[in-house]
Amino acid sequence: MNKLLTSSALALALAAIPVAAHASEDDNQETNRRADTSFSVGEIIVTARGMAGSSDNVLTSVDRMGGDVAQDADVDNVFELIGQMPGIQVTDFNQGTTSGKFSMRGFNGEGNSNAVKLLIDGIPSNSNDGNMPYIDMVFPLNIETIEVVRGTSDPRFGLHAIAGSANIVTRSGGTYLDARGSVGSYETYEGQLVAGLETGNITQNYQIAYRDSSGYRDHADTQRLSLSGRWGVTLGEDVKLGAIARYYEADAEEPGYLTFADSRANPRMTNAYNVSDGGMRDMQQYALTADLAFSDHLDWSSAAYFNRLRDDRYVKFSAGASQQRRLTQEDHYGLSSALHWHGDIGGMDLMLEAGGDVQWQDNKSLRWLSVERVPTSQTRDQQFDLTVGGAYVQAIIEPTDWLRITPAYRIDWVGGMFDNRLNSTTAPINEYSSIDQPKLSVAILPIDGLTLYGNLGKTFQIGLGSGAYLIPPRAVDLAPSINEGWELGAKYQMGDLFEGRVAYWEQSATGEIARKLNDPLGDFENVGATDRRGVDVQASVRPMPGLNIWGAIAWQEAIITTPAPATPQFAGNEIGHTPHWLWSGGIDWSPIEALTLSLSGRGQSSYYLTSANAEGKWGEQTVFDASASYRLNETIELGLAVKNLGSDYYEYVWWDGAQTLHSPANGRNVTASVRLRY
Repeated sequence: MNKLLTSSALALALAAIPVAAHASEDDNQETNRRADTSFSVGEIIVTARGMAGSSDNVLTSVDRMGGDVAQDADVDNVFELIGQMPGIQVTDFNQGTTSGKFSMRGFNGEGNSNAVKLLIDGIPSNSNDGNMPYIDMVFPLNIETIEVVRGTSDPRFGLHAIAGSANIVTRSGGTYLDARGSVGSYETYEGQLVAGLETGNITQNYQIAYRDSSGYRDHADTQRLSLSGRWGVTLGEDVKLGAIARYYEADAEEPGYLTFADSRANPRMTNAYNVSDGGMRDMQQYALTADLAFSDHLDWSSAAYFNRLRDDRYVKFSAGASQQRRLTQEDHYGLSSALHWHGDIGGMDLMLEAGGDVQWQDNKSLRWLSVERVPTSQTRDQQFDLTVGGAYVQAIIEPTDWLRITPAYRIDWVGGMFDNRLNSTTAPINEYSSIDQPKLSVAILPIDGLTLYGNLGKTFQIGLGSGAYLIPPRAVDLAPSINEGWELGAKYQMGDLFEGRVAYWEQSATGEIARKLNDPLGDFENVGATDRRGVDVQASVRPMPGLNIWGAIAWQEAIITTPAPATPQFAGNEIGHTPHWLWSGGIDWSPIEALTLSLSGRGQSSYYLTSANAEGKWGEQTVFDASASYRLNETIELGLAVKNLGSDYYEYVWWDGAQTLHSPANGRNVTASVRLRY
């Protein structure tokens, strides 16, 4: 612990810049220097200092996307929106309901080592294995803000927050009616309607959205429906109560994966053996929230929630493999709470916060071999309970107006039981004991507009699915894998003209594990000790009103330093599906107030497919998009977007043990839209 604190105090890090627009702050904001470690894509309105559970109390790289960018986006899935933010890697499977996800900090999106805690309106929204199916419940028009917190120094979350967290905040409050309809390539039709009604101390917000698309590839029809409501009531000035309800269903075909030869000869084709592949996904999310202000200096925030996932999928990965039916049934219940105080002691600003959370999971995972959706034999019938709880304390000490010190400590505990109903055996959870995670951040503000900051902390990884339990022949409990990371950087802002951030980070893990994605038991494999490191650089400049030029580039690597005993030859190899370079950039220009023209690009370098580094490098991409929007009046806005302007070929690739399998991404496609605001 002493070594951790000493090293952390020496670290300095860098924070944020807006890529598409700039943060604007309320006239009542404090006039003294403020440690700013956030980066904004779009307009973010800051109206008050952070209170209980707020990311404003975390000194690490925090990136935010505003609703002005999100609500006008033309994307197949919301994870693509997050992929527009700096240093984010998008993994686009493009396989029906299993569409894809995002990752960061040298972790990939393959599903074997998921490292991002996903929240929707602050409600935990990962499945048991750390994947992100619940992200599909949110459509762009209902997004108010997307917030990404990177690194290991945030004490608020434990499970899945190995490399950070992402919170999608939906619209709340206000009185409005907002509708957006679009039609595009591949027979794509989408309608979104959101509404808000605020009367006195009661707020109501609703969303209904539907998307129907035939898809770029054959046998890729998808239908998605999302419904949600958010209600709030204010009792006096000090008590705010809320409720959230969401329902989602999707029915989709899967085009399957192609051989290398077929992917180049006809990327839009599907295989004859994938004709019955596809799935249905139903999800629900319900939450109750309470925020109490006991005084101007003391407040308390709590939430209780329930998530339900039902996923039924048929998939055949290659001609020589059997079709599988994969049935997932998960019910997650949870509570979270945080108590926050800030004030002045002896002329020194001080913040104290204590919080915690607990989640109870009831999970079922079943699989069968099948032929054309007719089961032939069952290969998995598992029921497993998982309980994960944690508590944290955090302080912010500001002895002067140019120094901010943030120590924190988090402890998590894990419990549960596994039942293999195929052979009527049970197994206890691995004895993880208490998982201690000390953290410390420091920010220095030498001049106005400049923030230097550094942080150091620990996060953890446990086995998921059957990998969390002591299942024979294993006789020794699996210890948690501890990730220790640090960050060093600086942010500079020159009014509305320029904003920039540069950061260097490292993160190492002891005994990293990875789920075996196609294993009948759902077991794990030992990756070994790993090191990750990278550099993030972002900049945005506004040389004149109505013109914004922005860019971001990230370099990263993920290396196996001490491999598992079974694979000593992997020492020094790269972890699969981790490109060294990620970049994005663009120009946004409004020659007149009603018209906005945008040109953007994104790309990544190639990557190895497995830790063997023996299957070649794949996945390089360079893609450019263009869009235009024109407001006819205060009510009507017309939009046109062209994605993948050059119709460049890019793809997702994986290794099945014998060959590369390919999922080509969309070619050039066009979307026309109309948005109505009332």
